[in-house]
Amino acid sequence: MGLIRRRFLVLGLDGATFDLLDPLFRAGDLPFLSGLAARGIRAPLLSVYPAKTIPAWYSFATGLDPGELGIFGFTEPDGAPGQSRLVQSFRPAEAIWDRLSRLGRRVGVVNFPIQAPYPVHGFLLPGMFSATSATYPRSLRAEVEGELGSPYPPEPAVFHESERSEWIRAATESVERRGRAASILAERHRPEFLFALFRETDRLQHQLWDELSRPVDEIPDDLRSFWRATDRACASVDRAFRAAGGPAVTFVLSDHGHGRIESDFLTNRWLVEEGFLVFRDAPVGMARRLFGRFSLAAQRLPLARAVSSRIADFLREGPRAELAQLLLGDSSFEGATRQIDWERTTAYSYPVPEGIYLNPFRPELRGPAGRAVLDRLRARLSAYPDARIEVMEPSALYRGRRFQHAPALLIRVDGMRTEPRMDFAYTQTLIRDRPPYFCGSGTHRMDGVLLAAGDGIQPGADLGTLRLIDVAPTILDGMGEPTPAEWTGRSFGARLGLSGAPSTGT
Repeated sequence: MGLIRRRFLVLGLDGATFDLLDPLFRAGDLPFLSGLAARGIRAPLLSVYPAKTIPAWYSFATGLDPGELGIFGFTEPDGAPGQSRLVQSFRPAEAIWDRLSRLGRRVGVVNFPIQAPYPVHGFLLPGMFSATSATYPRSLRAEVEGELGSPYPPEPAVFHESERSEWIRAATESVERRGRAASILAERHRPEFLFALFRETDRLQHQLWDELSRPVDEIPDDLRSFWRATDRACASVDRAFRAAGGPAVTFVLSDHGHGRIESDFLTNRWLVEEGFLVFRDAPVGMARRLFGRFSLAAQRLPLARAVSSRIADFLREGPRAELAQLLLGDSSFEGATRQIDWERTTAYSYPVPEGIYLNPFRPELRGPAGRAVLDRLRARLSAYPDARIEVMEPSALYRGRRFQHAPALLIRVDGMRTEPRMDFAYTQTLIRDRPPYFCGSGTHRMDGVLLAAGDGIQPGADLGTLRLIDVAPTILDGMGEPTPAEWTGRSFGARLGLSGAPSTGT
């Protein structure tokens, strides 16, 4: 009796949460995804912290935690405080598709957030960072766009409330085209492993969570139509992938969950108040401070609230944002660094919003003096009276110790219902009456989702909460390949019924 090898399709729904999916399941809006759960398994999937797109998806792909990757956000320090750059790559770590490729298994990757492709035994179509980035092989973009009859969709544009309907329509079309692109590649190249990511789900939830979290019959039709399109796109990729025949498994997963954002905690404001961050002069000018006070005060009056939202929407990006910065002054941490008294400052927050860093210009903070500062920070943050602040050290969160770019401390505020911010646009430390133009109404949660069905999956198993970092080892297990010893993640394949390659049967 011979052995054959399972093929694996992994569909990423960025930021997906059962809080939204379950009501849509019950309403019949998502027949493919709900059917996958019904004939297979479903489980919450615990993200890494910070639960952000880059560290989370990179940890999924590599089976390594952020401390092993040295990646803690979208950006990392690049020189002096106030200077940063986008995270370049998870490499030299090896992603699951790298390992499978080396083992001779054909792989495909669609829309994973990396800046540049590289050779694999298969194809790689990067996403998120550039709409026109190179592909591997180089001819892949032309192949896809020739079939689509249109450009491969870029990351959704910046949201403007005044363009709400058009933005949702564009996001829906983007999901449809991305699904078609992944289906085309699955049909043509027949990979044994295929990963395809839909980033639009996260972007929509950030901007419009208040509408999505209503009872289903009160969710606007265009938002329900978006999710129906997402379900159809997933079904299309699944059909194309399974058309090659043989045992196959489909995983649908998210990098983190989502929920309502209630407040903002301006960490650097707090550090100033507590004496850890010291300025020679005010971090922002009088015009910016007055504008910030007006913006928050306007939330108390419906008409003023509407006007302030329109102003913010108008000034959100491009030349108008540059003009506003010229007139009001720069409220960013980058702009404020020129006024920091580095001889007296001990700590600041930048470039990871959940992080607090020790002042690198004071060498004595690398020893016991720095430990004493961290102890004071922990004590004062934990005792903060107006919010519940958890304070964590990277060494306690992660197995890895690549802390060159790591914050000295990480904070989580009100169970992630309050979002840490690094800027100085407002004079308050904690903004409870949060204006709606603060980049939407939704933010991340730790629990994402896992749906799985296919050859070997034991339906209906009660799995409790699983870990995102364990998914890649589970896929290797299900494909009959060993997990690298250096990976932190461990397979839960035996709990699914997946361990080892399936037999051909009789």
